[in-house]
Amino acid sequence: MKKLTLWGSTALSVVMAVTPALAQMTEVGEGEGAVNIVAWAGYIERGETDKAYDWVTKFEADTGCKVNVKTAATSDEMVALMNEGGFDLVTASGDASLRLIAGKKVQPINIDLIKSWSTVDDRLKDAPWHTVGGVHYGVPYQWGPNVLMYNTDAFKGEAPKSWNVVFEEQTLPDGQSNKGRVQAYDGPIYIADAALYLMKHKPELGITSPYELNEDQYKAALDLLRQQRELVGRYWHDAFIQIDDFKNEGVVASGSWPFQVNLLQAEKLPIASTIPEEGATGWADTLMLHADSANPNCAYKFMEHSLSSNLQSDLSVWFGSNPAVPAACTDGRGMQTKEGCHTNGFDDFEKIHFWTTPTANCAQGEGACVPYYRWVSDYIGVIGGR
Repeated sequence: MKKLTLWGSTALSVVMAVTPALAQMTEVGEGEGAVNIVAWAGYIERGETDKAYDWVTKFEADTGCKVNVKTAATSDEMVALMNEGGFDLVTASGDASLRLIAGKKVQPINIDLIKSWSTVDDRLKDAPWHTVGGVHYGVPYQWGPNVLMYNTDAFKGEAPKSWNVVFEEQTLPDGQSNKGRVQAYDGPIYIADAALYLMKHKPELGITSPYELNEDQYKAALDLLRQQRELVGRYWHDAFIQIDDFKNEGVVASGSWPFQVNLLQAEKLPIASTIPEEGATGWADTLMLHADSANPNCAYKFMEHSLSSNLQSDLSVWFGSNPAVPAACTDGRGMQTKEGCHTNGFDDFEKIHFWTTPTANCAQGEGACVPYYRWVSDYIGVIGGR
């Protein structure tokens, strides 16, 4: 298990107070011959999983930069790997990006060197998970919801309407209990999924953001997760292990990514996904450059490639995500279509509660909310039965 670096509210608050750093790169020169990327599963494809999905081979041929990928299963693992060093880029979600900025592990991006920056979705250009004090610390990559994946046989072909199928013991439409047949995500940020469920089902708690929880709200979320612990057969963090669990271990419902849904459906298995009535958490991922990158020229070339090539379009089809470049839905650069983007939730941006690092200083007041380092230790306790 990777050692996790924990960031409390103080470190993250400093992010907003420091004098903005200047981008280290002023021009892009010859590539160094390689670029080392920490990425989510399925994010960097060269046709090895499916020959139709390849946005690496041409990049390597055009630039001479060999792409090396280290897959990470959680945001905490991404932070740990970037802390260890040896990587150039990371596809960081919003619950990792501010920690990387606070820890000075990533450098500002000179957007003048990214020719295709103007094509980035205006909703993402200045997003607070990668922009601090007007300084950009990354290039938007992809975004999407954490969906409820389910076995259509177990639910008799009808999509579950609520996340209660993974939080509360019940008999499913196939006549069997959900106990032992559901999963939960093995990452502290999953506490937000419990908080999101409580926003609708216990409005008296007054939760307005699943990432900004006072002590009472936080305790209620932990209590719900302890209740869920009695139902969970396995906590997942490896996408491919979750796929196997749905195929071979009798799992019928779990929060998941569209990536797993797509691969299971490609095998003609009885799998579908939905966003229940409570809504969903989600992720907006950003390519961020390590402060001590050994291959910054190749890294900048890849950041430009990520916006201007078939990557945005084909990755959004492959993963079931949404491109950071809206034109990739319609301009024919790859496989994606306007209808496909609509299916992936491109128009639901405002309905998604994007992963954000919890801090003590929140909208409820200075020091009013539970900071992330407690989410880490307490969720470990929940999984361990405490």
